[in-house]
Amino acid sequence: MLCIFHKSTDPYFNIATDEYIFKYLNEDCFMLWQNDNAIIVGKHQNTLSEINYDYVKSHGIHVVRRLSGGGAVYHDLGNLNFSFTATGKDSSLIDFEKYTRPIVEVLNEMGVPAKFEGRNDITIDGKKISGNAEHIYKNKILHHGTLLFSSEMKNVSEALRINPLKYQDKAVKSIPKRVTNISDHLKTPMTIEEFTHKIMDHVMHSFRDCKMYEFTPEDLKRIGELRDKKYATYEWNYGYSPDYNFKKAVKVPGGLIEMHLEVENGIITKAKIFGDFFHVHDIDEIERAIENTPHDEKSIRQKLEKYNIAEYFANISEEELISAMF
Repeated sequence: MLCIFHKSTDPYFNIATDEYIFKYLNEDCFMLWQNDNAIIVGKHQNTLSEINYDYVKSHGIHVVRRLSGGGAVYHDLGNLNFSFTATGKDSSLIDFEKYTRPIVEVLNEMGVPAKFEGRNDITIDGKKISGNAEHIYKNKILHHGTLLFSSEMKNVSEALRINPLKYQDKAVKSIPKRVTNISDHLKTPMTIEEFTHKIMDHVMHSFRDCKMYEFTPEDLKRIGELRDKKYATYEWNYGYSPDYNFKKAVKVPGGLIEMHLEVENGIITKAKIFGDFFHVHDIDEIERAIENTPHDEKSIRQKLEKYNIAEYFANISEEELISAMF
């Protein structure tokens, strides 16, 4: 098994790396890696309905869709991620407890009462420290999980805090759970780097034929291409979302704006704007302008830049109008 310390903290590059070791390296792998601030959403989720859009935007948090299912998770540099890839015969490859066992063993050896619990979690005293997901491709499995070591809990809760009334869809929803940091339960303090090496040492001694591996220039080039063509694109991270209806009302000095959007494959197919605001020109023009546009702030701004919004919505700015769309 190839064992990899992955040094990148670019979320788009790292999620691409997960796919690369899974689909393009023939040997089984174990990888430890960290992401800078990011929300990683499950493959079958509606991205916008999983994130606190205003918070994510103001804090520069990356949003990336992963290859596997399950719920959305928040990553920062206080969070350690691990990935296993393994070759087998069929869907019996799915075994969450098997791939979390090395992590639980390390924590138990350190005096932390961690255990595998429920469908795919590692907990300490009933609080979640690790969420896990798996994906099958041909005869291989990708298992990856998070490890909350010293994450900023305020960011974890705020970034994933959404208004459930905004969206009507059939996407898989994340289930909020009480969480805790591993560092709060250690008898002897240590850094996340020391913790990372403890896990790698344990895996190296627990699995047969382990050897350290560093990505070659060719590996990194191919991962970079996968990053740019897939994981850093709107089409994958947002457009892949299931179809949904969006509804939001905002109260601004110029009046109440109530936005209704129907979205298919990430594209706004129908827009209706209601409210008690005053207008000069008919707002039908604005509704038509944003139809057939990605439900993406940059794309919507480009469509609206040819209009003087004040002529359609009295005392309402473009910023305020756009705030009703996310």
